[in-house]
Amino acid sequence: MGKSVVGYCGLFLTLLLVSVSGFHHGNLPVIPFDEGYTQLFGEDNLVVHRDGHTVHLSLDERTGSGFVSQDLYLHGYFSASIKLPADYTAGVVVAFYMSNGDTYEKNHDEIDFEFLGNIRGKDWRIQTNIYGNGSTALGREERYSLWFDPADDFHRYSILWTDSHIIFYVDDVPIREVVRTPTMGGDFPSKPMSLYATIWDGSDWATNGGKYRVNYNYAPYTTEFSDFALHGCAADPTDHSTSTCDASYTTLSKAEAISGSQRTKMDRFRTKYMTYSYCYDRVRYKTPLSECVISPQEAQRLKSFDPVTFGGGRPRHHGRRHRRNQRAAAVNGEAISM
Repeated sequence: MGKSVVGYCGLFLTLLLVSVSGFHHGNLPVIPFDEGYTQLFGEDNLVVHRDGHTVHLSLDERTGSGFVSQDLYLHGYFSASIKLPADYTAGVVVAFYMSNGDTYEKNHDEIDFEFLGNIRGKDWRIQTNIYGNGSTALGREERYSLWFDPADDFHRYSILWTDSHIIFYVDDVPIREVVRTPTMGGDFPSKPMSLYATIWDGSDWATNGGKYRVNYNYAPYTTEFSDFALHGCAADPTDHSTSTCDASYTTLSKAEAISGSQRTKMDRFRTKYMTYSYCYDRVRYKTPLSECVISPQEAQRLKSFDPVTFGGGRPRHHGRRHRRNQRAAAVNGEAISM
């Protein structure tokens, strides 16, 4: 296994104990790119900066690009600082995610950050999603706007994954928590996964359901990754023995995974910036899925924004409908500072 595993089930246990009272990424070291990752595709569209800690990924008319972790991991904390392309970015998708699709083709797991580009003058959107055991028919997408321009500077995006929780962070602010429920069964990601980062052409769905496509007159589109953190249990997907990290999960499962102050920040973020959640989508799901925790404030805000998708009422604008078989029909939220 690669150098990114620093023996680190002990470090991972420390991380989870810290996360009970509120995690801050500054407690953990970062690693050079070549200690944890290797190029996935894109030839010279992937460039490692001379400091070894920053990577440029580009999309042009020839190809996108991407990299993948040297190891697979069963649970942990995974993070990178990312700066997105500026100007016209419609159709461009930048992704930072976990997957085991190469190992489990028919029953793969995923935990996704996806960044969806936009036309000039409109903001990038973030989409998060999870799949377990090939449950791609049950999308669990959420989408958000941000309180900053992610093309202006680097911002940190992080995933904390245990056997009972998944938490997404932006600059140490938790923006989404998925708590495993008994009825989720295999829909909760539970098999070892690799970390990926890619930039690619998502013209068919990424911006307004495919209305606006990548314009290669603005290429190359370049995104930058830095401050890599890979802290988890490196795993052999063919080895089903109990991980030495498992003792830490008992501690976390008996405590609140997000501190009170963090939960306040998360609630504030979701109130101001969440623009779509599958939990409130009455077109796709007549009854919310088991892990959904319904907030009356979130429900009312989304219903007032889109009464068809989130409430079953009459549309305010013709043609604004959720596309069942596409991963995003993106909408912009309010620009209110955190």
